[in-house]
Amino acid sequence: MIKYDKLWETMEKKGITQYMLVKDYHISKSLLHRLRKNLGISMNSIDMLCDILDCNIEDIATHYPSGEE
Repeated sequence: MIKYDKLWETMEKKGITQYMLVKDYHISKSLLHRLRKNLGISMNSIDMLCDILDCNIEDIATHYPSGEE
C-alpha cells in the first residue's frame, strides 16, 4: 500500500497549504481527496507535486507491504 503521509509533512516544511495547491497551482480538489484517503494517483500527479514542492518521491509517498498498515 502507498500512503501519502510524508506529503503533508513536506508541505508544512515548504510552507505550502492545500488551499495554495488548489488556487495557485491548479491541483484539483479530487486529487487532494485521493491523497488524503491514500487512494491511487498517477505518476504524473506525483511528478507534478515533486516539481511544486521541489522534493523527491520519497518526500511524498511511502510504500508499506500489504497487510502492514
